[in-house]
Amino acid sequence: MSRIGKQPIKVPDGVKVNLDPERRVITVEGPKGKQERNWRPEVSVTWDENEQSIVCSVPESKAHIRQTRAFWGMTRALINTAIIGVSEGYRKELELIGVGWTAKMQGNTLELNVGYCHPVHMPVPEGLTVEVEGNNKIKVSGSDKQAVGQFAANVRSKRPPEPYKGKGLRYVDEYVIRKQGKAFGS
Repeated sequence: MSRIGKQPIKVPDGVKVNLDPERRVITVEGPKGKQERNWRPEVSVTWDENEQSIVCSVPESKAHIRQTRAFWGMTRALINTAIIGVSEGYRKELELIGVGWTAKMQGNTLELNVGYCHPVHMPVPEGLTVEVEGNNKIKVSGSDKQAVGQFAANVRSKRPPEPYKGKGLRYVDEYVIRKQGKAFGS
């Protein structure tokens, strides 16, 4: 049995759920946006309107198959992240560490000056909002967890933190292991 898959998903107030079992599509809509998720044919999803919960299940005959259990837990996790995304949203924060390195928004494009001979322009995908605080804090937020994480990872990849001086783009809660550098003999 999938330990994650059999837990019901509580739907908060203000979130509308529309379930289409024939197309295997669930649509959730809340104050932060709207998302659609498909699910695998091995899993069945039911919406209990009285309990305000969504339950994912698989037939007893297929519950012992390892891959089916994995699909069961994955389906529940994807639906849960969609519900959290449309009700609360997701956020990633990055900080820019380096002398003279800056970030700024120009319309719908993030411009990074991170030590290259040219500025790096990154268009912000639809559905995401990017804010720059000061010149060195970047906040990426949106309702889709995957899109927020992917854009933050793309921004970080332009200049990942290096271990000697600690310069680079890093997540706010990221710890970078520092190296000592060359030691000269006596």
